[in-house]
Amino acid sequence: MITFHSPFRPAALATVLCALAPAFAQAPPKPIPPPGITLSDAERDELTKGAATLRQEIAALKPVIANDAKMTAHLPDVEIFHKAVDWALRYDEFFSPKEVAFGKHLIEEGRERVDQMRAGKMPWLQASGLVVRGYRSKIDGSIQPYGLVVPEGANAANNRAMVWLLGRGEKRTELAFLAEREGRAPDITPANTLILIPYGRFCNATKFAGESDVFEALNAAKSDYKIDPQRILVAGFSMGGGSAWHLAVHYSGLWCAASPGAGFSETPEFTKALAPGKEPRPLWEQKLWAQYDAINSAANLFNVPTVAYSGEIDGQKQAADIMETAMAAEGLKLERFIGPKTGHSYEPETKKALTTRLEELLDKGRDTTPREVHLTTYTLRYPEASWVRIEGMETHWQRADVKARFTDDKTISADTKNVTMLSFNGVQPATVVLDGQSIRFYGPNTISRRYPSRLLFAKVRGKWRTSDNGVVPRKRPGLTGPIDDAIVEPFLFVRPTGKPLNEKIGAWVNSEMDYSAKLWRDVFRGDVEVKDDLAIGVTDMKNKNLILWGDPSSNEVLADIIRRLPIKWDAKSLVFRGKTYDSSHHAPILIFPNPLNPQRYVVINSGLDFRADGYGNNALQTPKLPDWGVIDLNEAPGPRWPGKVVDAGFFNEEWK
Repeated sequence: MITFHSPFRPAALATVLCALAPAFAQAPPKPIPPPGITLSDAERDELTKGAATLRQEIAALKPVIANDAKMTAHLPDVEIFHKAVDWALRYDEFFSPKEVAFGKHLIEEGRERVDQMRAGKMPWLQASGLVVRGYRSKIDGSIQPYGLVVPEGANAANNRAMVWLLGRGEKRTELAFLAEREGRAPDITPANTLILIPYGRFCNATKFAGESDVFEALNAAKSDYKIDPQRILVAGFSMGGGSAWHLAVHYSGLWCAASPGAGFSETPEFTKALAPGKEPRPLWEQKLWAQYDAINSAANLFNVPTVAYSGEIDGQKQAADIMETAMAAEGLKLERFIGPKTGHSYEPETKKALTTRLEELLDKGRDTTPREVHLTTYTLRYPEASWVRIEGMETHWQRADVKARFTDDKTISADTKNVTMLSFNGVQPATVVLDGQSIRFYGPNTISRRYPSRLLFAKVRGKWRTSDNGVVPRKRPGLTGPIDDAIVEPFLFVRPTGKPLNEKIGAWVNSEMDYSAKLWRDVFRGDVEVKDDLAIGVTDMKNKNLILWGDPSSNEVLADIIRRLPIKWDAKSLVFRGKTYDSSHHAPILIFPNPLNPQRYVVINSGLDFRADGYGNNALQTPKLPDWGVIDLNEAPGPRWPGKVVDAGFFNEEWK
């Protein structure tokens, strides 16, 4: 594996890129994390030697535990300590003398866990109270920490659980996160509840890889603790409140309740992005706000008791105010707790009452098969609620709805909008009525031979019919666009090794690839996996989304598939959608099903695309480009765009 380990902070990186490619200098973003303090030579030397010793001991431990699958799976519980200190040293991320001292503590804690594993023991798995753990992410192979508050007897119990999502912390490196998690419990701590605190991939309001982190951490915790799937609560405060709104509406079938505190629930009003005098936001970007805006999908809270907290004089009370209005429009009532005369914090007495209410909801749990389900989505990235799943849409980024209910024990009736394929999972009615059209079954074997617990329906020429395989639309869950959709699952950068079509595109590609890798490290705390184009094999094609950098002359993989993509591109011209562009200074950015493995994506010339514009406000960390764009390289990349976007848009549901 080849990874980027850039020693430059954002401003320094921009300076280097200016020197290498003056036409493509990047505007330096606000540094997140900010520059740290200067360590003394003695401090740096001690920490560097300690981290190196811990790294060597971890390396020596691996062959000792190689035949023990459980211990090998728990190696990240040790590796988190090394990464925390190593990255703080590498990127100058110590922010106080206390953190320097804590770094020394983490090295000793890591070495202690190495000794315990070498002796065949992992006592932290039986510990109660504050516990820190880790896992290796499937997205990029990075080591990510998470925290737990473990009640007594958790190893034997079927635990109820709360996922607690953190507020914004621009200095919350792995080291700072571990210090927090070893030092204190969250603001809200329901009794007799296993509390999971994801790192969230640093400071991104659980978007993109931050969202994946929540579920990877939850799955890691489930490997050692029995967690009752009917009694999981999602909650958080400030940025964590924004995270809770997002996860509550987009994964509504998972939670017995939600409790967002403060935060934000949408982008345009909270950020005033459309205010007079501000740079206009393109229509495609405004459509993409629906990816994370909770107000658009408020109907999904139909089966999720939602208890919002706000300080009476907190500006972030706006999040619950606007959600209350959105829910009312869907016939739902938001339960609210408001701390009197309180700003951006929990008022003590109100917090006690809120905690008692959440304990009641945890006791009650959720219904595994509710009689009625409401599902709203704008993208098949978020296709389901409880037993209802939208498998295909007429048009992405327009509202799609399903309201399904049992009218009696053997009949399901559903009304749909903007839906072409639909499935019901884990239910077996005798009759289904879709948009007034009745479909009757004659026994469980006639439902679906391939998926016996799944009812699948396709809409063909305006009529619903049962389907075993379905007339599957090309855009489907897991294959929807926009460009950023490729980086929420395993991906790698494919680096060009050939000669580019021209010097300008070669310089732009190198600049953008480095910038994207640095942005990923800054915001999602991982190193992008990078392989040369000539090294890509069948396993990569099968398991990863491929981010192809370069052009058909410089990138061998792109050259192999270019004829099966909706573009023509050579040294003279770029032809797309019937338009011809001068390829001496134009380049495409697009996402498309990989022609060599249509279950995965290829992306041309773009990683994470919210750029520096999103560093300072989590509500602006949203997809910026749709499924495709054409970039004029004569305009240098900036904090919002990778050059001048001369055209951009979405593919239709058939990727045309």
